[in-house]
Amino acid sequence: MKKLVAGNWKMNGGLASNRALLDALGPVSGVNVLVCVPYPYLAQAQQRDPAIALGAQDVCEYAAGAYTGEVSAAMLREFGCSYAIVGHSERRALFGEDDSMVGRKASAALAAGVTPIVCVGETLAERDAGRVMDVIGAQLAAVLDALGPEAMGRIVLAYEPVWAIGTGRSATAEQAGDAHGAIRAWLQRHGVDGRAVPILYGGSVKPQNAAELFATADVDGGLIGGASLVAEDFVAICRAAANA
Repeated sequence: MKKLVAGNWKMNGGLASNRALLDALGPVSGVNVLVCVPYPYLAQAQQRDPAIALGAQDVCEYAAGAYTGEVSAAMLREFGCSYAIVGHSERRALFGEDDSMVGRKASAALAAGVTPIVCVGETLAERDAGRVMDVIGAQLAAVLDALGPEAMGRIVLAYEPVWAIGTGRSATAEQAGDAHGAIRAWLQRHGVDGRAVPILYGGSVKPQNAAELFATADVDGGLIGGASLVAEDFVAICRAAANA
């Protein structure tokens, strides 16, 4: 499968800077490129090069109703979103999203034809305690409970070690490969076609380390934060994925 490189703009952007960034991005042969923009900028981002997929950074677990401030998966679809990030570590840590809510959000996205990019990962304390797969396994189990094995085979996963997000400290290629391999093995053991599920790496990916990370077994692309806001860096990361 082609690698997928997804840019997560987080809560950044403005109409002028977005236009400059989107104009500087274009398709990169051999890789699927995605930008996940803040909700208010979805309409603007619809004017991007159509070869670049569009996604959101979150989605509501409910289809419609009295949920002030929320955005449904069906609404995202109307704006051309084909992906939505679900369960990012910042959502879990700052907004109290638990594993079961992440599973419900993934289910809501799929039901509306939006592919969820489900984020999983451990804190530094959990890694130091040797609990990496205990933590990730619980996160995955909640999604499996919500979706079932067949539907879980149609999502994208993103391994994002919490200790590497926005810190400048990336997992080594060996650490990333070990985690991705363990995640794929977990899927296979639980009746999910693990080879069909892309697993992205997210956590301080930069042009300088992208080639090594993307050449690692079981790493199917990247979920890129800060570097996705700099067109030159993001394009370089996409090219590294294409060349891997």
